[in-house]
Amino acid sequence: MLNVTLRQLQVFAAAARHLSFARAAEELHLTAPAVSMQIKELENIVGLSLFDRSGRAIALSTPGEYFLLHARRMLGALKDAENTVARLKGVQSGKLTLGMASTAKYFVPRLLAEFRREHPAVEFRLEVGNREALVDLLQRNQVDLAIMGRPPRELDTRAEPFAPNPLVMIASAEHPLAQLPNVPPTLLANDLFLVREKGSGTRASMDIFFREKRIRPAFAMEMPSNETIKQAVIANMGISFLSLHTMRLELDAGLIKLLEVEGLPLVRLWHIVNMQTKVLSPAAEALRYFVLERGREILSRHPKPQCVGAQAERAPIGHTSLDVNAIDAGTEPAAGAKRESAQL
Repeated sequence: MLNVTLRQLQVFAAAARHLSFARAAEELHLTAPAVSMQIKELENIVGLSLFDRSGRAIALSTPGEYFLLHARRMLGALKDAENTVARLKGVQSGKLTLGMASTAKYFVPRLLAEFRREHPAVEFRLEVGNREALVDLLQRNQVDLAIMGRPPRELDTRAEPFAPNPLVMIASAEHPLAQLPNVPPTLLANDLFLVREKGSGTRASMDIFFREKRIRPAFAMEMPSNETIKQAVIANMGISFLSLHTMRLELDAGLIKLLEVEGLPLVRLWHIVNMQTKVLSPAAEALRYFVLERGREILSRHPKPQCVGAQAERAPIGHTSLDVNAIDAGTEPAAGAKRESAQL
């Protein structure tokens, strides 16, 4: 095992993450044959097959699953050592991986753009997914920081709130409920609800709100992304419950209307999260401080609809109208937690 190289561990971890040699090659800027060769050399050293191959499809073998745990620990320890050395040098450049909830991708690029003006030498890798995916990334030490609405109490993390996240009920401008000055919660149950997948923080908040209002939608259609839901709402397929931060353009264009429902907007908080056991690099610490100090102000630059803006702006950090304990007590069955990757 002493002959195993760092590059082989990196290639193996990437292939295990994507379950695709081609996608691992794209991430590492290698060719697919080069990835395949590195995996084969690693398997020769280990003396066992790490992947089960069936045509172009691959899956981790049982030895591969065990070896992956140790590979991640070794890569994580090396990253912590790199961060510690960088802190001693006082370096304000380098690379960091930021995870963010899919809803946060509507404002995080603005945060990063302003951060890059002050720290142009910092490079980012972005991981986008629902809450379930982010919890998994944090647990596996795959991200330095994560921006999410509901931090994981099941992990030993430091979670710091930095801005309010108003959740609202929406409908097409042509929908009958959009013509009402006030919508009684009982009327909501008669319509088709377009909802996020289980594992999403938005879905968990909606489920809590429904339970509190004793609403049981007659019909529900699950969709995997905010964009798909917004387009379905614009097409007047049904109504939905989303973060206000996801729909500024549609509201400005009059394509979507906010419904005046008792108890809404529901104001949650955005948090920046990292594992307590993880040593943050100077670049990651700089981003953390930037988000905590400037995040709320940057998000507030974009005007909010009058019915939401005042409550969202008044929401103090450290307080939310949502019962977080109630959400954490709720169950979220495992669902295929999807995520996207990007480089910046």
